[in-house]
Parts: sequence; structure tokens; C-alpha cells
Amino acid sequence: MEYKIEGDNLQMVILSLDGGEKAYGEAGSMVYMTGGMAMKPELQGGLLGGIKRVVTGESLFVTEFSPGKGRGSVAFAGRVPGKIIPLSLDGSSYVVQKDAFLCAEKGINFDVAFSRRLGAGFFGGEGFILERLSGTGKAFIHACGDVTEVVLAEGEELRVSTGLVVGFEEGVDYDIALAGGVRSILFSGEGIFLTLLKGPGRVFIQSMDLRTLAASITPYLPKETS
Repeated sequence: MEYKIEGDNLQMVILSLDGGEKAYGEAGSMVYMTGGMAMKPELQGGLLGGIKRVVTGESLFVTEFSPGKGRGSVAFAGRVPGKIIPLSLDGSSYVVQKDAFLCAEKGINFDVAFSRRLGAGFFGGEGFILERLSGTGKAFIHACGDVTEVVLAEGEELRVSTGLVVGFEEGVDYDIALAGGVRSILFSGEGIFLTLLKGPGRVFIQSMDLRTLAASITPYLPKETS
């Protein structure tokens, strides 16, 4: 499979599949596909797998695409302005925020990941339920805003504003930390807690989450009058 990502803040990823290759995407994420590309809904992982996807905010079914004997292309895009992040898995796994999954090769498995720490689940901004992508092949996730990658060395720490962690390699430790002293908590505008990530591993950070985007737009929306 070959791929290319086009666009800036409204990106789409185009997958080019040879005969016999398959890819699947979140229901409703397909933008276009070439003639001869077959499309069918699939309950990946059976009913339990579908329920796990629903729990993470995804759809019950995924949509599978295959060009049959020839070669074809299919494009996917997220639902909000943001970036598409390609992940290369070789038996490794990534933990990503809810709703982040966009599409993947057939060899990628989708599962639920639970926050192992009570505090991180309550105050880390990502909640208790996350998504785990594992297997071998390419997977693509989507996040609001711009995205940067940080590679943490063994024991290296990164403190991130809550809600802005897109995902990380599963070996990265995920917890929370106080934003600072009383003065910092009261006047810095960063809240009480920050998300604490400890290496080794890759981490992806977004510049804005969907909640912040919605809060920025809300004051400008027309208000209903009685």
C-alpha cells in the first residue's frame, strides 16, 4: 500500500491499494474512491469489537475497501479542521485519544485502552477510555489543530495542557501532575493539573482540542430569540 496526505488544515489521506490489498476506515470518513473499488461494512472483531468501538466514540461498523484484482485509490478525511498523522506499526502499539482513528491497513487491530490511573482518568483530559492501535502496517489518526511529534528519551518527562495529548507509544507512562504552586494554579490560566508523559517513546501533541475550538466559536453563533 502507498499513501499520500494532501492539504494543510483540512487534510485528507489517499491510499493506493494493489489487487488483494485491503484497508478500512471509520464509517462516514471516506471522501472518494476510484472505479472498481469495492466497499462493504464490516463488524471488525465481531460484536464485542463493535461495542468497543462504540464505547470509544467510533461507529459500530467500519467500512472495508478493496480494489479486487486491479489497483485503486480511496481517500479519507476527518470531520474538523486538523492534521492526519501516519503511524507505522511493526508489532508495536499506540494509545490514542477517543475519536482519533481515521483509517488503516487490514493488518491493524483496533481495541479499547483504559487509563491505568484514577487521577489520569479524571483529570488528564482524555478520560478513562482511550483507543489502542496494534499490529503490523500503516494506521492514520486525525486530530484537531496542528500536531507536533516529541520523542522522549528514557525517563524524560513532558508536561502538556490537559486534553492536548493526541496519542503516544504504549511504553510511554501517562499520568497527571499539579500545574504548579497556588499562585500558578490561580492565575496562570492553565488549570490545576497538567498531563504528565514519561519516556521512552513517541508522543503527539495537538495545538487545540475540539472543546477549545467549540468554546471559541460559541460566542459568535446566532442566539435564539423568544
